[in-house]
Amino acid sequence: MMTKNSEQNRKQIQFFSIEDMVPKDHILRLIDEAISFDFIYDLVEDKYSPDFGRPSLDPVILIKMQLIQCLFGIRSMRQTIKDIEVNMAYRWFLGLGLADPVPHFTTFGKNYTRRFKDTDLYEQMFGKVLEECIRCGFVDDSTVFIDSTHIKAAANNHKYIKKEVEKTARFYEESLKAEINKDRQEHGKKPLKEKDDDDDNSGGTGSPTGVGERKEIKEITTDPDSGWFHKGEHKQVFAYSAETACDRHGWILGYSVHPGNAHDSSTFPAIYEKIKHEDLEMVVVDAGYKTPAIAKLLLDDGVKPLFPYKAPMTKKGFFYKHEFVYDEMYDCYLCPADKILSYSTTNRDGYREYKSDPKECAACPYLEQCTLSRSHQKVVTRHVWEDYMETCEDIRHTLGMKEIYQQRKQTIERVFGTAKEYHNLRYTNMVGMARMKMKVGLTFLCMNLKKLAIIKRRMGWIGPRSRSRFIFVFL
Repeated sequence: MMTKNSEQNRKQIQFFSIEDMVPKDHILRLIDEAISFDFIYDLVEDKYSPDFGRPSLDPVILIKMQLIQCLFGIRSMRQTIKDIEVNMAYRWFLGLGLADPVPHFTTFGKNYTRRFKDTDLYEQMFGKVLEECIRCGFVDDSTVFIDSTHIKAAANNHKYIKKEVEKTARFYEESLKAEINKDRQEHGKKPLKEKDDDDDNSGGTGSPTGVGERKEIKEITTDPDSGWFHKGEHKQVFAYSAETACDRHGWILGYSVHPGNAHDSSTFPAIYEKIKHEDLEMVVVDAGYKTPAIAKLLLDDGVKPLFPYKAPMTKKGFFYKHEFVYDEMYDCYLCPADKILSYSTTNRDGYREYKSDPKECAACPYLEQCTLSRSHQKVVTRHVWEDYMETCEDIRHTLGMKEIYQQRKQTIERVFGTAKEYHNLRYTNMVGMARMKMKVGLTFLCMNLKKLAIIKRRMGWIGPRSRSRFIFVFL
């Protein structure tokens, strides 16, 4: 028998509690029970006048509106407001009844521009949530996984200008310069001369590590803070880079935002400063971070770096570098033909150059597998911090390290996948570095918050809480 619903139910009046309209296992209910948002009042207290002006909109409501947008992957604040108007769970989370007006979508934009922009509010909020996760004992930050992912900027790839900019100094500039000069003096060489001085026997002019040199970059006219990101031949876009750290359980411990053209090895100190602590034992990173400077930074702090194997970039048919044996006692290399490559100089990039005798190489049967040099001279380089890289290789070959490195796909890679697939971090409609930091910080805050709420509920630490509020609803 066919049943037909009557439209008369739309005109009925019912008396009920808005609390009963939200499912007991709704994610917003779990989040509301897992953490109190009252800490937001303390963070924004200095942004409001205590005595003057009209009463403001509750700042917690402003932040919760953003949380709703981020948690459910809503593309814009305008659409978020439309969804709040008709979604009972959203209204309950904000503390609004069905008859209460929802703030206009421009309200948040004005408050952000006038109060929250160029502040560390969202980073502080992220820290507060992380503190709660740590307090509950869920976080194991002895081993940290670090990586970065690109976020496509709201920019037209064809609207850019080319400009020359000065190369930025590397974070290890001064220490490398001192190490180079020390190494040269130990080998009886003069220290490198500063920029604009005459050439010395190391060749080339300029500062010891290339500071002051200029390079040409692409700059988008609509969002100059973004950078030209390219990966392979087909992936080239203007983007931002979100460098992130998480623990072995997937809890996000810190983040930093950079232009898309910044290399991982140059942005590493920013994220490392945020996550380092006295109990940190190991940092797991991919091949993009495998540099002598990062190895030295971590090992000097007593932290084990876990780098992956990186295939040598040697032409096919030629000897690999590991086939040239380094003799530490005599500070020289032995080639596969048992000939000596003696120390020549330490260049401006921090590499010692070891050169062979051209007369011996000219008659060598392995010449075609060794070098294409017209002078028949083979040059092998060794960084002044190569000892740190060799220590990292010893760590990599330690029992159990391979299994730890394989956890990257279950930790940091899963974090990026979840953020892009469910929380709208694959692309951005935000313009400017300040807004991007807000978006990234809010996304990672929501991911930690959602995980915290679900785990607390599974462990029975939180349960239903009454929030009595009765309303009339016209059906």
